[in-house]
Amino acid sequence: MQQAIPSSLPHALPLRARLARNPLVRIIAGIACVAVPLVATMMLVQALVPKEMRIAWHHLLAAALCLAGYRFYVRRFEQRDAGESALQGAGPGLLRGLGIGAALGIVVAAVLAAAGALVVTGSSGWSAVLKPLSEQAMVAVMEELLFRAILFRIVEARWGTRTSLLVNVLLFALAHLPNEHITALAVLNTGIAGLALCAAWMLTRSLWLPVGMHFAWNYLYDGVLGIPVSGHAARGWLQVQMAGPEWLSGGAYGVEGSLVTLIAWGAAAALMLRRRLKGP
Repeated sequence: MQQAIPSSLPHALPLRARLARNPLVRIIAGIACVAVPLVATMMLVQALVPKEMRIAWHHLLAAALCLAGYRFYVRRFEQRDAGESALQGAGPGLLRGLGIGAALGIVVAAVLAAAGALVVTGSSGWSAVLKPLSEQAMVAVMEELLFRAILFRIVEARWGTRTSLLVNVLLFALAHLPNEHITALAVLNTGIAGLALCAAWMLTRSLWLPVGMHFAWNYLYDGVLGIPVSGHAARGWLQVQMAGPEWLSGGAYGVEGSLVTLIAWGAAAALMLRRRLKGP
């Protein structure tokens, strides 16, 4: 006698349920839930709000909507609470991330200054420190949601940690290829930074440690030192002149194209991955 097919088999599930369990569908859905609110917010603000009124709040609103979009995705598709993005208890991880990111940035800047590749020539008004603050917060939240909370987490759950690390490093580096003044060393550095941010995620299984690292690094160079970040012109407090060979100074791309950055982020990635392998 032919046995009945249990209703719990995957092909017996409704199409919608099967799609929701597919990792590629989940990645696409997660990216859409994060990216669409950001793009829509920025487009509407630019179309409807005069430029003089776009001061910080629109970046913070876009970041909040990205976070809300991610939480909506997790509840709708994964049917669970998005504890990894919870604001409650986020403080310790965020502060640790800020400390690590700032320390990396200061070490790299100090080495470049000692080598004569970074020379402070002047300063702007203190208000220059505030200009990039909200934008860099938005960038850190958005990129960490996309690359760590969605891409890394879902790929790791389906294909394992090594595959997920490889995919994340490659895609994070490739995402920066359109940036101006990109170099081969800058691409490598970006990939290594992505590896360190994945390691930070793995240590806590939370969004806030990598967000803090990402934000602190970007803001230190953009808002304080006035050095280009990933090829984007800096708007910061200090006026800095970069000198020496491109492999040392990073050239027009900024310090993310420097060999010193590769060593610093590579060491951070190695230490955090080693700590993760050792366990708590």
